Amino acid sequence: MNGKISSDDLLGQEFFARDALDVAYDLLGKFLRHESVIMRISEVEAYRFPHDSANHCRMGRTPRNDVMWGVGGHTYIYLCYGMHQMLNIVTGGEGEGEAVLIRSCEPVADLETIGARRGGKRGPVTLTGPGKVSQALGLDASFNALPLFERGGLEIIGGPKPAGVLVGPRVGIDYATKKDRNAKWRIGLAESVWVSHAKGLKPPHQRNEHWQKWRSRPKTT
Repeated sequence: MNGKISSDDLLGQEFFARDALDVAYDLLGKFLRHESVIMRISEVEAYRFPHDSANHCRMGRTPRNDVMWGVGGHTYIYLCYGMHQMLNIVTGGEGEGEAVLIRSCEPVADLETIGARRGGKRGPVTLTGPGKVSQALGLDASFNALPLFERGGLEIIGGPKPAGVLVGPRVGIDYATKKDRNAKWRIGLAESVWVSHAKGLKPPHQRNEHWQKWRSRPKTT
């Protein structure tokens, strides 16, 4: 990155065509950009295929989750509680309904617009929650099913690998099985205060294979 956030570092579609949990780890520290607003991704949740009872695709294909069944690298945006637009990144291959929810971000550029869209809020409360992220980016339902690997729209741009991560159970999935409720598929930046439900995040277990894979990857994209 050389200290700059450039569309030359736009992530290609192949980055997303992997297991949701692997993509989730690798999304931390990457940058979301929409027009002048730029944020650094600081917390995510993986929703995997095919045996994740918290996944929106657990009951099969529907008009709502249709984009999740396509090739990774597209947005999946849905309305939660009738008021919050939730930004998810579709992962995996064709026919694999899975995605990564963007839970929290750190502000990087155009803090004035971010603050205005968030009602004048400042500090971590501004962007620690998925509905807050979408609001600050100016996203609505019309952004559903858009490619993230093409320039000019909502982009995900590469960035330096974080120094460390924390993991914990996902939030708001009481309907899932006990095993899936306890799965450590929420990941956050270890050095950041820009995470939600921070008390539930802990250092990964040494036998965590997805963390081991992440740890072995290069320090930059």
